[in-house]
Amino acid sequence: MVRTVIGGLVGGIVIFVMGFIFWGSPLGTIPFSHASDPQSAAVQTALAQNLTPNGSGTYMIPDPRTREGAELYARGPVASVSYNTKGFAPDDMSMLLPGFILAVATGLLMAFGLASVGGGGRSFGSVARLVVLYTLGFTLWECLTNPVFMHADWRFWIYSFDVESNSFILAGLVIARWFMPHYVPAEPRADQPA
Repeated sequence: MVRTVIGGLVGGIVIFVMGFIFWGSPLGTIPFSHASDPQSAAVQTALAQNLTPNGSGTYMIPDPRTREGAELYARGPVASVSYNTKGFAPDDMSMLLPGFILAVATGLLMAFGLASVGGGGRSFGSVARLVVLYTLGFTLWECLTNPVFMHADWRFWIYSFDVESNSFILAGLVIARWFMPHYVPAEPRADQPA
C-alpha cells in the first residue's frame, strides 16, 4: 500500500513535468493556429460584444439547435470557442498548484489501478503492455474523436494525443517498474530435472 502511494506520487510528478514541458514551455504553441494582432483584436471585440452576457463557457458557433443556426452552421465558417470573460496573463502561474494536485490524483489512480491488476506477481513486461495498450486506447478515443466527429483541427488534437499518451505511458511504466511487485521465475535447481 505504501509503495503504491509512493508510486502514484512519483507517477503524478512525471505527468506534471511532462505537461509543463509540452504545454507550459514554448512547445505549447506548436498545435495552435495563430491570427495577426488586428485579427485577434477584431475577434476579441466580437466575442466581448456577443458572448459576455452569457458568461464563460464553451460555445458552438453558430448554434445549430435552431433552423437558422443549422443553416449557418452548414454554410460555415464554424467554431468551437472556449470562452473566458475575465482573461488571464499569458504567464499566469496560478494553475500550477491545482494542476499539480490533479496530476498527483491521476498518478495515484494509475498506481492503484495497476496494483489491482498488475500486482500478485505479473512480470514487468505484461504490466508494461497493459500500460501502453490501455493508454493508447484511452487517449486515441479521448483526443482523436474531436477531429473525427467535430471536424476539429487535426494538428492540435494529434499534438494533444502525443503529449497525453506519452505522459501516461511514461508515468505508468515508472510505476510498474519500480513500485509494483513482479513475478520472477525461479531458476531450476541443479538437482531437479529440467
